[in-house]
Amino acid sequence: MIHLGGINIKRRSKTDIAEEILKVAMNGANKTHIVNEANINFNIASRYLEMLNEKELIKHENGFFITTDKGKIFHGIAKELKL
Repeated sequence: MIHLGGINIKRRSKTDIAEEILKVAMNGANKTHIVNEANINFNIASRYLEMLNEKELIKHENGFFITTDKGKIFHGIAKELKL
């Protein structure tokens, strides 16, 4: 947790960010939509989208990112394990 001028900011884990991106992309989303909904910047989004694509958890088609079946399974497990 980071303390910023009396405000506590909780840092998200890599799994939390990946799970959020997969949730946003369930029905297809462009990069801008993912950035806004997951509350991340474009550089971080690019790194995560590349990693998720390499692991076949997300696919990129016609300008949209779509969560794969494997990604949906990962999302469900990550969501279930969140404390």
